[in-house]
Amino acid sequence: MDRTPSNALSRRHLLALSVAFIAGGPLAAATSTTCRLGLLGQCVLGHDLRRRPWPGMEPLRALLRSQDACFSTLDGVIRGARAGAPTRKLDTLHAVDPVVLDFLSDFGINVLGMSNNHVFDLNTGGILDTLDALRARQFTFAGIGHTLAEAAAPAVRRAGPARVAIVSAATGMIREGGAATDTRPGVNEIRSDLNEGLRAEDVKRMTEAIRSARAETDIVIAYLHEHQWFVRKTDPAVTQDWQRDIARRMVDAGASVFVAHGPPLMHGIEVYRGVPLFHGLGSLMFQTRKPAEEYGAENWRSVIAECRFLDGQLVEAQLRPVALAAVGEKGHEDFETRGRPSLASGASAAQILDELAHKSQRLGYRLRVRDGRAVLRP
Repeated sequence: MDRTPSNALSRRHLLALSVAFIAGGPLAAATSTTCRLGLLGQCVLGHDLRRRPWPGMEPLRALLRSQDACFSTLDGVIRGARAGAPTRKLDTLHAVDPVVLDFLSDFGINVLGMSNNHVFDLNTGGILDTLDALRARQFTFAGIGHTLAEAAAPAVRRAGPARVAIVSAATGMIREGGAATDTRPGVNEIRSDLNEGLRAEDVKRMTEAIRSARAETDIVIAYLHEHQWFVRKTDPAVTQDWQRDIARRMVDAGASVFVAHGPPLMHGIEVYRGVPLFHGLGSLMFQTRKPAEEYGAENWRSVIAECRFLDGQLVEAQLRPVALAAVGEKGHEDFETRGRPSLASGASAAQILDELAHKSQRLGYRLRVRDGRAVLRP
C-alpha cells in the first residue's frame, strides 16, 4: 500500500535539493529522499464517522490523504469472534467494529501505534481479533503482537521514496494479563516501579528496536502511550521529567521523531539534537462515553504536525490546529457525533496554538505563532 509522494516541496526542500545537486552532481540530487509525514493526536473512536458527515470532514480527509504516511493510534480493541469478557466498565470500554479501521484507512491513516491500555478491553481474544483485522487491511502497526518479540519489533512502511518505521510501547495502566510475554499475546509494556522508575530491561528493549530500525530505514517514529500520570497521581497536563528523559534516550538510539499520547490533552514540544519531541498532540478524535462535566475545554483541542523530511532529517513541521465537537449534534448523549474533528480557524485556531506555544515555552522551546500558523524548525 505504498502512497504516491506529492510533488509539492517546500522552499527549504528545493534549496536542499539544489545544494545536493551542486555538491554531488545529478546523481546526488536524484538519490535524495523526501517524505511528508503526518503525526496526529490519538483516536478514541466508537463509530465509523462517515455515517454522519459533518462540514469539517472533507477538508480534514484531504489534508491527511495528502501525506506520504500518516501516523495515529487506535485507543481500543476490535470487536470480533474471539472477544473475551470485558475487562472494564461500559463507560470506559473502548471496543469497536472492524469498519472503524476502514474509516481510518479511508482518511489516509496508515501507520498505527497500538500499544495502549484499552487494547486488552476484550481480553486476549480481543487482541487476536485486532491483530487479524489490522493485517487484513494492511496497516503498518507496532506495539501489540502474538508474543513480546513481535509486539516490540519495528514495523516498516514505504512512504513515497522513503522507508518509515514505527516502534511502539506503553507504560502505566496495563491490566493484568494484557502485557505480551514469550508465550502470550499482548502489549509491548514498559513496566515501572514507583520508587525506581521505568524498568531498565524494558527501556533497553525499545531502544534496541529503534537502533535496529534506524539501520534499515530513513525515518523512525518512537511512540509511547503513557498512563504513569494516573499511577503516580501527577498532573496529566504537565510533562514529567521521566518522559522528557526517555524521549531523549529514544533519540540517542536513532529515533527521527518522538510522540507520546495518553491523557486527552496537548503537551508542549521540545527539540533535542534536531529531533522534535511531541509530548502530547491531544486527541484527533475523542468519542468517550464519560459525562461531559468530566472534561474541560482543553480536552477538545489537538494539533496535526505535517512533518517534512529530507534524507531522514526533519526540515520543518507545520502545526495545524484541530477543534473537536465537545457536544454531539443532538446533545451530550449523541455519542456518534461527539468528538468529531475539524480544522480550526480564526480565534479557535489562535487559542489552540497559543496554548501549545505556552506549554512548549515551559519546556524551553519557543514556538513561533503568527497569523494563526505555527511552524517548527529544528
